[in-house]
Amino acid sequence: MPSTHETTLWPRLAELSLVVDGYELEALTAEMAGGIIRLTIQIRLQGAGHEGLGEDVSPFPDDPDALANAPASLPLGGEWTLGSFCEHLATLDQWPAPPGWEAARLYRNWAFESAALDLALRQAGRSLHEVLGREPRPLTFVNSLGIGEPPSTDTIHRRLARYPHVHFKLDAAAAWTLAVCEDLAATGAIDVVDFKGQYGLEVEDAEALAAMYDRVVATFPEAILEDPHDLPEVAGLLAPHVGRVSYDALIHSVDDLATTPVNPIRTVNIKPCRVGGVRALLELYAHCETQGIRMYGGGMGENGVGRGQIQLLASIFHPDGPNDVAPSAFNLAEPPDGLPSSPLAPQPEPTGFRRALGT
Repeated sequence: MPSTHETTLWPRLAELSLVVDGYELEALTAEMAGGIIRLTIQIRLQGAGHEGLGEDVSPFPDDPDALANAPASLPLGGEWTLGSFCEHLATLDQWPAPPGWEAARLYRNWAFESAALDLALRQAGRSLHEVLGREPRPLTFVNSLGIGEPPSTDTIHRRLARYPHVHFKLDAAAAWTLAVCEDLAATGAIDVVDFKGQYGLEVEDAEALAAMYDRVVATFPEAILEDPHDLPEVAGLLAPHVGRVSYDALIHSVDDLATTPVNPIRTVNIKPCRVGGVRALLELYAHCETQGIRMYGGGMGENGVGRGQIQLLASIFHPDGPNDVAPSAFNLAEPPDGLPSSPLAPQPEPTGFRRALGT
């Protein structure tokens, strides 16, 4: 049986009229923490005198051919509803050459659907929250980053000196010593520890990894424990803490919630681009609300409109969690002064699927 929100929310969006004349692609770049140059692709979908924006976060940082492998001539023009456009989009191969990883297909599809949703709402002269009938609320956010190899807490202390109230989601590593854990824990600013244990990466030293887990669960007694490794050495350490376990990399749909290593799952990180489509995303939100599963959202290094779009969704569906959707400037090696603090005002634009610029 379809979920309540799928039957009441998705049709409100699916029935929106949509006129598409064409689209353009634009490369966006920014230097992130660690000196990594992040490339994303902004999609500008045009129609009836309006423009809808979406952001494709699929490129790897070291992929020089990312823009060349973006689709420049998909047959998208015509008069649609948002629902029929998304159905048509699903029949198209959006990759001139196959992507290096299958999840990239979902990321790109989300970018086109985001642009279509933005365009349809602008053509209708309405905002997303108005159509959904759900008021956005102030958004709690955290800053997500790693602390290097060998690990150093200097980055965290520098950011706290400039932004004393910022909280963090940190990527853990086996090299985290007890001193590192205790120094981080003393800040009181670590809300999520991400183990990156569900990406299929090789574990070089299971014993050292288990020792790190032991230190983390002891020194961060209230932090969410995201994407732990599915290893016997880890399972026993996490058994008393399963209420704090969350999954991210495994979650693409409602069905995935039933197959996580720790089950039933009580907390989940929902990334819209990882879900890949608006209808599936609304279904996932609805299921989690119905089942009492705590939600928070995550970003993927967006440089442009995509960050504001996931912030807006989080402010509508899960504003109070440790949302990994900090303003994009927090991803810079050294964030500038003057960035907003958490909670972030929703600030939706009067029409479309965007947050107001500069907020």
